[in-house]
Amino acid sequence: MALEKSIVEDKIEIYDRGAYKSIGIRTATIIKDDGKEISRTFHRETLNPNDDVSSKSDEVKKLAEIYFTDDAKAKHKEFVDSQAIPG
Repeated sequence: MALEKSIVEDKIEIYDRGAYKSIGIRTATIIKDDGKEISRTFHRETLNPNDDVSSKSDEVKKLAEIYFTDDAKAKHKEFVDSQAIPG
């Protein structure tokens, strides 16, 4: 019995939020036993223009360069600030 675990980004999507775009990432954790898949689980993550992408894959970084412009970052900050609960 040889168990093997792999983690892959199996889906990357662009979400249009109107004033800016977000990047959705689905990561699959795959467990195989003697080459036959016995388990697959998913983790989802959404990145917004002001999020740190430095630890993400090269593909996600390239998409962030395209979509996370200074204008998109300003629009995202405006949205976040508008959602803040007054203290």
